Order: sequence, then C-alpha cells, then structure tokens
Amino acid sequence: MKTTNLLFLTLFIYLLGVSGLAAKDPSRIIGKIIDQNEQPVPYANVALIDAKSGNLIDGAVSDEDGVFLIESVKTAQVKLVVSSIGFTQYESKVFELAPGSKRDFGKVTVQDEMTGLDEVTVKSTRPEIIIEPDKTTINVEGTVMAEGSNALDVIGRSPGIYVDQDGIINLNGRAGATVMINDRLTYMSATDLANFLRAMPADNIKSIEVINNPSARFDAEGSAGVINIKLKKNTVDGMFGNVQAGALYNGQWLPNTGVALNVKKGKWSTNANLNYNHWGNFNDLEINRNFALPEGVSNFFQDSRITTRNKNLFFNGAANYEINENQNLAINIQASSSNDSNTSNSLTTITSPDASDISYLDSKNDSDGRSKRIFANLHYDAKLDTLGTKISADVDFTRMNSDSESMLANMQWEGQDVGNTFDYNILTLNDMYYNIFTAKTDFVKPIGKGNTLEVGLKGSWVMSDNNLYLSRSEEEGPFVPDPNSNSFIYNENVLAAYASYKGKLSKKLSYQVGLRGEHSDITGNSVTLNQVNKQDYFNLFPSAFLQHKVSDDYQIVYNVNRRITRPNYRLLNPFVYYIDPLTTETGNPNLKPQYSNNLEMNHVVKGAYQFTLGYSETEDAFMQVFLQNEEDRTTTTYTDNFDKTRNANFRAIVPVEIKDWWATSNMAQVSYNQYKSQIGDDYLNSSNTSFMIRSQHNLTLPWGFKAEVMGIYLGPQIWGQGEIAGFGWVDAGLTKSIMKDKITLSVNGTDLFRTQVIKADIDFAAMDTNFRQYRSNQGVRFTLKYNFSKGESFRVKSNSGSSEERNRLD
Repeated sequence: MKTTNLLFLTLFIYLLGVSGLAAKDPSRIIGKIIDQNEQPVPYANVALIDAKSGNLIDGAVSDEDGVFLIESVKTAQVKLVVSSIGFTQYESKVFELAPGSKRDFGKVTVQDEMTGLDEVTVKSTRPEIIIEPDKTTINVEGTVMAEGSNALDVIGRSPGIYVDQDGIINLNGRAGATVMINDRLTYMSATDLANFLRAMPADNIKSIEVINNPSARFDAEGSAGVINIKLKKNTVDGMFGNVQAGALYNGQWLPNTGVALNVKKGKWSTNANLNYNHWGNFNDLEINRNFALPEGVSNFFQDSRITTRNKNLFFNGAANYEINENQNLAINIQASSSNDSNTSNSLTTITSPDASDISYLDSKNDSDGRSKRIFANLHYDAKLDTLGTKISADVDFTRMNSDSESMLANMQWEGQDVGNTFDYNILTLNDMYYNIFTAKTDFVKPIGKGNTLEVGLKGSWVMSDNNLYLSRSEEEGPFVPDPNSNSFIYNENVLAAYASYKGKLSKKLSYQVGLRGEHSDITGNSVTLNQVNKQDYFNLFPSAFLQHKVSDDYQIVYNVNRRITRPNYRLLNPFVYYIDPLTTETGNPNLKPQYSNNLEMNHVVKGAYQFTLGYSETEDAFMQVFLQNEEDRTTTTYTDNFDKTRNANFRAIVPVEIKDWWATSNMAQVSYNQYKSQIGDDYLNSSNTSFMIRSQHNLTLPWGFKAEVMGIYLGPQIWGQGEIAGFGWVDAGLTKSIMKDKITLSVNGTDLFRTQVIKADIDFAAMDTNFRQYRSNQGVRFTLKYNFSKGESFRVKSNSGSSEERNRLD
C-alpha cells in the first residue's frame, strides 16, 4: 500500500512539472465563417492543406458563432480550406506557415451548394477524439466500428470507459456513470439501459461526450460522471436517410435492421429512426463453493449454461419548428419494446465432507420478460438579445411497463439412483411500471468579456409500482403461495436549483464555480409487509474548475465536485428472487444514497495528448454483498452500503500517427481501489492496484477499404469481496463503400481469440467461492447499409438558443 501511494505521489509531482515541456511559439490562424447572408456557419471543417503534397497539416472546427482558431508549430506553404455540408468548398491563396506567425482571415464567406445531394461529397477533417477542458468528445461518425456496431459497443471503446459482461458501464474505474441522450437523462436501470443501447445503431450517433466531473448545470446524480450521446443532425433540405440490415453470429444468429429518415421544409425540420435487433449469448458458468461444516468441508460444483435472447424495437423521432430567428420549439418522442427469453440448465454435484455421499441437483430455469417504454420531451429556447442571453425550458414524461415470469424446475437425487428423485418447482411472476415527470428551465447571461452567469431550476417526480408473486409446488402437488411474495410502491420527488459562474483571472487563468442544491423526498412502501421507509434530505453539491493555459500547446485543468447516487427503486424493494435453488437475490429497503467527492487534474498537451490524475472518495458506496448460510448451504446476494471506498487513478491518452494511412489512439490507466466496510460480523478492508491498456488502430487501405483494430487488457482487480483475474480481448472491423458512398458493407469481429474469460474468487469470512465465466463474446457481425437522398443541400440556422439546447434537436 505504501508503494502504491508513493507511485501516485511521484506521478503527481511529475505531472505538476510537465510545464517545462512547452514547445515552440505556434502560429495562429483565426477567422469567422459566414454564408452569403452574413450568418455564421457553425461546425464547419477548417483545414490547413500543404500546397505541394495536398496533405493535411492542421485543422479545426468552427464554433457556434462560426469562429475558428488553428494553432500550429509546423513550417510549410499552405492554403486554408473550408468545407461544410450544404456549402461549396472555399480555398484561400497559398501563404507561408511558420512558428510565431499570425494571420487573421477576417470573415470567410462560403456559398450555398445548389446541386443535388447525390452529387456532393463531403469529407470530414475533424479528429476522432477532441480533448476539451471539461470533457472529451469522441467523434463516432464515419468510423469503421460505427458502421457495424451498436451504441453500447462504441461507448465501451471510448477513453476511460469499460463495459462489463452484464452491460454495466464503468468510467475511470468507477461504476455508476450517468448516460444521457442529447443532454436528456434516460431514467433506466442498468439492464434496461444496456438493452436500449444495444438496439441503437452506432451509425445514428454523431459523437459521445465523456464528462468525468460534471459542473453544477448537470444533475448531481451519478458518482462516476456523465456520458452524453449526441445523435446526428438533420442537415438536408428535402429528404435523406439510410436503410441497413445485418446479423451477428456468436453461436446464435442475431439479425438487425433499421431505417433513418430526415425531412426539412421551410421552418420545419424532422428526423426519425426505427431499429429492430436481436441480441443474445451463451453464458457458460462454473461455480465452485466450499462450505465449512463441523465435520469438514462440503463442496458444491455447479456447471451451467444460460441461453439469453432479446428482441428489441427502438423508435426515435424529433421535430423542430423555428418560430423566428430567435426562438425554437421542438418535440422528441422515443418508444422502445423488448422481449427476452432466458433458459438456464445447471447440474450441481454436492459432496459431503468425507466424500462418501454424493448428491446431485439438476435445475432448469425458463423465464420470459416483456418491457415497453415511451419518452416524450417538449423543448423551447430563445435568444433574448444580441449579447448571447438565452433561456430554455424542457418538460419530459417517461413511462415504462415490464413483466416477467419464470419457472424454476428442480430434480434432486443421491448417488446414481436417478430414478429416485425429489422434484419441486418455483414459479415467479413479476410486474412493474414507473412514471417519471420532469420540468426544468435554464438561463444564461453573458456579463462583460468572457464572464457568464448560468442559473436553473428542475423538478422530477417518480412513481413506481412493483408486484412480485412467488409460489411453490412439490412432486405433483399444486402450487401454493410463497411468503416472500411482495407488493412495493415507490415515490421519489427531487427539487433542484443551481448557479454557475464562468470568468477569467488573467489571460492564462480562467475559472468556473457552481453550486447545486437538491431536496429529495423518498417513500418506499412494502404493502405486503406493511413496512414504510421514508427518506427526506437536502444536499449541496459544489463544483469548481480552474484552467491554466501555460502556453498555446499546454494547459492544465483542475476540477473538484461532489456527487450523489440514489439507489434504484428496485433495490429498495424487500423482494426475494430465486436465481437457482442454491442462490437467491434480495432487496434492501434500508439502502441509503451514496456520496462521492471527486478531484481531477488534467494535463492537455498540443490539444491531443492527455495526462490525468484523479481521486475519488465515496461514502455509503453501493456494493454487491455475498453471504453464505452454512446450515442449509445456500448463498444470498444483495446490494448494501459500504462504509467507504477510495479510488485513485492515472490516465494517459496518446494518439500516434505512424503513417499517413495508419493512425492510432492509445490509452493506459492505472487505478488504486480500496474498500472498507462491516459485513455481518466481519470487517472488510481490501485494496489493490490495477491497470487497463487500450490500443486502437485506424487503417486506410488500398481500393477504398478502411479497417479498425482494437485491443484491450484489464489487469487483476478487486470488486468488493471478490478478486477478478486479468483478461483481455481483440476486436476488428473492415468496411468498404461503393456506388459513390451510397452502399456501405462492413464486417466486425469481436473477441477474435476467445480470451474474454472472467475468473473470480471470493475468500472472505465464511465465503470460499470461485467461478469461471465465458459469454460467447466471440462473434462476427455483417452489415449492409444503403444511403438515399432527394432534395437540395441546406444549413439549419444556428442563431437561436444555446448550443447545448440546439444540440437536443440533433
């Protein structure tokens, strides 16, 4: 432990001194992109092109007001090239680029492109990963993996993110990341969210924002940070879209298909996409449990295969109406449904302490589930003056229904006498629904040069009703009610207000401070047990950011904040669910919210290289707990509050361009985790240092092929009571576009060498368990996509609403 602390202290001191690496004084090329009506052109690609070779030297993207800045330390004869969808390409005269030089292009006018869209080819010069002071943006659009992958796949390939085999998203070594779509919360459990993201093709995504330590503008919910998915923008006057179909094979054939359509006419712009997919796997699981009895050790060895198959349907539609140049009104509808089936077959060999008596338990668990979700958002934004004062308002409504039924059939016998069995069955029926209503408003006011005040209010109201019915039968007897059946009603009301202020201390120092207050009123009512649990609390969540621009090529960003994660209402339900006859999962009505204090120091070099030190301390952290009953030799798992967990991490992102056709993005992360908590009669105090390495390679091959290869390795780590062995895997993809990019063919392979095997041990107190698991991650996916269009190119006006609210209409 002392060695680990010394390691992080050494890295901390080293990074504080990195300012000595400041490079040459760079050249600065500035300007503003406008159209023929002198309106700014946002998000245009601005590139410096070598006049002799035609190679890209440096580039940038214009901001919301059309302003761009390119800094470079290179020397060459170059020309400035501007390209944006819906406009003809602009090229400047050749000029000299040299360190220390400055050139102001003033207003650069680009002309509307009036030809049909099928005659226009736009090539993006944006980098794949953009590092900003408060977030890292991964541009998904146009990558090989996006062509044949889903949203969950792409999130798992983003810097600092790891998605485990259950679909749980971990950010910088911490679970509990909040996922948003176009700045809107998804309000789903981890399982529902994983299914939802698997149904969303990555081709519909423009970019993914990874926000490690969010400001006061964001909800305080989510201890690990925020992942914001930005969907593609509607950018064509007339109609355009695509149709795609494909299939994944990983032992099961899992088809997928989807259609996306975008239409604009006058002040109306609309977009919609409908996607249907199958997702599934085979989970081969071996569990070895030892029970210490007075007469010796009894061993349970369980060999299981769990077959899962989900059928998911997802619809997303949005419409935007420009009331005038300063006001927008929009509506967004999302609807999804999921049907899943799971079949588990397991054989457990039970050995007595002296190994003289051997008994067997053969179990089969068949379950089917259905869920439906609908989400509606009404949005309004307005620009109140020419200084940039803005106001926006949102009203959201979400409703979800889900029900499931499972039959656990068991046969138990001793020795080889299979004919003399004892049979019993457990029937589980579960019905749940929730309604969520939220309303919020945000106000932004520029104050002087470089200073901005932002304030907002938000309210959210959640109501959930969950009914769990259990019954049992023995031999050929009838089913009788089980006393663990339960009806649970949950209500959660959260009222929040925040204020945030941005300013500058000097030319090199800028800051942002914020404070968010949230009042939570929570009631959990177990109708069956006549048990009511109430929680009523108010919390303040401060945040602060300091950006130090050491030089044009080097900056340091410090940030600190406090976050909360409220328990999922399902976990508060005092239910009992049978995973198999030997293992049950229970709810915990006494589960409290967890609080985390986070500190991060991020060094950004040349806008591309990132070196980050982070520290997080969490009180009452959620953690899965395993308890063994030595008497009946069963295992119970539930979620409880750990007294305290600590996480310290160092992360480096290093992109390397090996050749002009071979670019790489590399990440290494070292994490120190510590868990402390009282569990029953025993005290847990465990810690370890783990690491993760990711290397992603993008290749431009002959004959128009593009390839992407990615390898990941996770070192040994601890997770609460358990220790997980290290493992890694390799994914790869290949894509080819034909017929002037109208048709795209892609093939993606996952876990090529079948190495994503999970091995874990739990050796704590009376627990002596180890397991091995492989979930048929090895697979190949084929996708065929057809792009269609009809109409003229156009540009959506951007002179109303804040950039974040405008992005909600993507």
